[in-house]
Amino acid sequence: MIYCLTGELIELDALAMTAVIDCCGVGYKVAITGNTLTKLSQPAAVAAKEKTRLYTYMAVREDAVELYGFYTTEEMDTFRMLISVSGVGPKAAVAILSIMTPATLSAAIQAEDAKALSKAQGVGGKTAARIVLELKDKFAKKLFVDTPVAPSVPATAGKGHLSDARDALLVLGYSRNEITTALQGIEPAKDTEEIIRMALAKLMK
Repeated sequence: MIYCLTGELIELDALAMTAVIDCCGVGYKVAITGNTLTKLSQPAAVAAKEKTRLYTYMAVREDAVELYGFYTTEEMDTFRMLISVSGVGPKAAVAILSIMTPATLSAAIQAEDAKALSKAQGVGGKTAARIVLELKDKFAKKLFVDTPVAPSVPATAGKGHLSDARDALLVLGYSRNEITTALQGIEPAKDTEEIIRMALAKLMK
């Protein structure tokens, strides 16, 4: 079992949602979530790309072996909990963790908000309801440091979030014109990760 990969980030594909980590001359291609994509595309992460670390889960099927990478152990643990639910595969778990952090997912499950989970691509209402039913008690025992309830953000701070999102999108290879268009209409008060996800959704159409 490969617990984590530590090395140089040599490729980041926002469309395919994959990253390639070079570990001692061997490139490992891993599928990643939207949250991990956001973290890897931030300027600070790019500057220290030779020290990139992703925690991994290896999915073994009859016809393929796939690696899934996560920026934090919390996200990896949440992924494992999701795929423990009947009918929830790795792709569905990645889809959920691309629109929700472990903390916001925990909050949604505790509130029995299956509708929020069903917004993830490939996750239907019945599957979302099953996730809530099967994981509510498990999530009640988990404590996530990235609290889903954020204080009100001053307008000046929002400008910083937009700037950080713009920098991250530039790193991903989008032009300034594309980024400016994608960021139009997005509330500056949203956090950086949410802004990037919303902009990517526009850019990928």
